[in-house]
Amino acid sequence: MILPLIGLAALCSAGAVQAAESTPSVTRRATVTLISDTDTVQAGTPYHVGLRFRLAPGWHTYGRNPGDAGVPAELNWTLPAGTSIGDIAWPTPKRLAEGTLMTYAYTGEVLLAQTVSGPGNGPGSLRLHASWLVCNDICVPEEADFNLDLAAGTPAASAEATLFTLAARALPRTSPFQVRISPDGALRVSGNGLTGVRSAWFVPDEANVIAASGPQSLRARGDGLVLAMTPAEGFKPGATMSGVLVLDDASGVETSLSVQAQPGAVEVVTPLWQAIGFALLGGLILNLMPCVFPVLAMKAYGIAKLAHGHRRAARLQAGFYTLGVLTTFAVIGLGLVALRQFGHAVGWGFQFQSPVFVAGMAWVLFTVGLNMSGVFAIHTQATDMGQNLTLRGGWIGSFASGALAVLVATPCTAPFMGVALAAALVAPPLETLVVFLAMGLGLAAPTALLALVPALGRSLPRPGAWMEILRQALAFPMYAAAAWLVWVLSLQAGPSGVLVVAAGMVLIGFAVWALRLGRVGKGFAVAAVVGILALLPTIGVAPTVETSAESYTPARLAGLRAEGKPVFVNMTAAWCVTCLVNEHVALSTAPVRQAFAAQGITLLKGDWTRQDPEISRFLQAQGRDGVPLYLFYPANNRPPVVLPQILTESTVLDAIKGS
Repeated sequence: MILPLIGLAALCSAGAVQAAESTPSVTRRATVTLISDTDTVQAGTPYHVGLRFRLAPGWHTYGRNPGDAGVPAELNWTLPAGTSIGDIAWPTPKRLAEGTLMTYAYTGEVLLAQTVSGPGNGPGSLRLHASWLVCNDICVPEEADFNLDLAAGTPAASAEATLFTLAARALPRTSPFQVRISPDGALRVSGNGLTGVRSAWFVPDEANVIAASGPQSLRARGDGLVLAMTPAEGFKPGATMSGVLVLDDASGVETSLSVQAQPGAVEVVTPLWQAIGFALLGGLILNLMPCVFPVLAMKAYGIAKLAHGHRRAARLQAGFYTLGVLTTFAVIGLGLVALRQFGHAVGWGFQFQSPVFVAGMAWVLFTVGLNMSGVFAIHTQATDMGQNLTLRGGWIGSFASGALAVLVATPCTAPFMGVALAAALVAPPLETLVVFLAMGLGLAAPTALLALVPALGRSLPRPGAWMEILRQALAFPMYAAAAWLVWVLSLQAGPSGVLVVAAGMVLIGFAVWALRLGRVGKGFAVAAVVGILALLPTIGVAPTVETSAESYTPARLAGLRAEGKPVFVNMTAAWCVTCLVNEHVALSTAPVRQAFAAQGITLLKGDWTRQDPEISRFLQAQGRDGVPLYLFYPANNRPPVVLPQILTESTVLDAIKGS
């Protein structure tokens, strides 16, 4: 539980230096001392020491896992021979949201305690070199050396001993619950005493294993809770994960628990029969979604042509369409489960995250549209779907239609599918397959019913000239779906990706035209198809647009100023939350980049992530001892403009326009 260390200042005078407290390191941001819970020590008897922070209002320092930015305190000890020191007892941190980032930090007063033991832990001098980061609107690295001399004698509680008692209350207690972590980052907590929990959040001991700024959604499940989290780059499926779990009950009381989450599947609590029911309903409603309707209408057109004469052919087409739907649902479902088992945070429609897949689907839908418009026809041994149907060819086409319906359905999510998908993705593989097949049955049901129920088939209009008009009209939803996919690709792969998919469409048009030229034309068509396939590997993810910046050096700044050129200086650091937020919301936006380019402004970026004497001297010259710092030097050597530490796009634009 996070407990404020109330009364620390009253318990120990800040100005007094006692035997169990070192000389303090004092800045306007923090007062830091090294303290002990005893004034006298005896060899062989463990005791406690700790680095005590008293932070000024508005300032914070960071926990063991700092989150999206920041660095934890680093303590380097020099101890008497034969003395050892234990790990830092990290109190439960607070979550501090800063813009789009999340950090784990301490405010007010905090004590980082450690245990001194070993046969040599008798009287003597303990020396500590400590470095830490304090942040408010700016972040300032601080460091100091501390010395604590302890005399020999019977151990007795020092004046600071109460601080260690209070600090112990701020530590997470060992969890009484069973905790498991699933391969996709879901934390399952089970056991008695979890009723009434209103919210929860988890801080792993290691950074970059769970996305700090990602959502953590809590659900009650059976005898426990499931906390869904977003795995980060360092997440390792199948590995134990330690950390702090904070539970908040209905009365507002927080309880922090130290947990060791064991790897394992998080079982589905939604009954299987209920998940199957939701899956059937979701698949059925999926037929009405815009992404599915073009394929469904195309299949209904084919069934309608057969409904009044060739019942067996209609039933076979419906059966193989259903088989195509079920097979594709099964492949996607099991593929999704397999990817999650390997730690990939993927979900329904994950294949549309691939620019290559999106381009391929755009080409398929465009080709189908050309076929329905009558630009070309694929002939089998029989040309009439009614009387002279070659069953093998008809079956293959129906199966492919079912597969296509599922592939274009994946960007859509129908009502009831959310519950079914959530249940499926945490269930054992066999149950996952059952739920996905139920979705497939729901999607295929309307087409199957048209063919299998005679009354429904006879209710369809008889074949006639209207069907050719309908077939050609249905080409336009196909073109619209292809155009939508091109737009999706433009977001994924940028202008070059759009050029590739457009070139593929040109080759498709050439191929279907060449089919009319006889045997030679077929050769050209094959060559065009080979060209289309060759285009796929050239589609890549669009590069992230970043502000073009040069590295800051005093010589480069002086040279640009001597030439009378405008310069914008950005002093930043990777651990500075404010810096990262400012770069995202102000310095990397398109209007700011365009303004820099239009006015010929050179952006110099000073990276203070590691100590850099040149940047430190620059900051000191500007009366600053931390980052961020933003200066704009107008052209013709006019005086620089110092911008505020919290930027907006308009702040930057106004500064460079007003100079």
